[in-house]
Amino acid sequence: MFDDFKTSACPEFEALLEDHLSGELGGPEAARLSEHLKSCAGCRTALDFAAPTARFFAAVDPTSDRGPGFARQVMARIRVEQARAAERSIWRPFITVAWRFAAGAALAVVALVSYDARFNSHQNQDLALLNAPQSRDLISDAGAPPNTRDEILLMMAETNHGKY
Repeated sequence: MFDDFKTSACPEFEALLEDHLSGELGGPEAARLSEHLKSCAGCRTALDFAAPTARFFAAVDPTSDRGPGFARQVMARIRVEQARAAERSIWRPFITVAWRFAAGAALAVVALVSYDARFNSHQNQDLALLNAPQSRDLISDAGAPPNTRDEILLMMAETNHGKY
């Protein structure tokens, strides 16, 4: 019904129809509108459609000014109602379960990565110890092991053990 009203009135005369119904239209604009209404059935239909509403608004007393905070209060109430509607959403339980699943999965991934990093570091250390030539650290000449206590002391002095 409202769609017919929007499409039937000519755009250049639509505002004049509102002014004519409120009694604010006069002079040459009123004459131009009355001439147009004689030839345009769409604008006449729109005028007939809007006339009861204009009579209703003329019969009702205008309301007092609500004050500067009225719009802010109304918008705050709208936001509260929207939040309540979101809480009552059918998807709310599914979202909660999904977040819990995601948190659990993230903790499991962190635990596995930590374990893998620790296991690999120990394994690499063990392999390094197995593959390291141990005789080079203790004996300067791999072919001749120390025979006397003095040779052992000299060997230790050469490897800077006395620094510590």
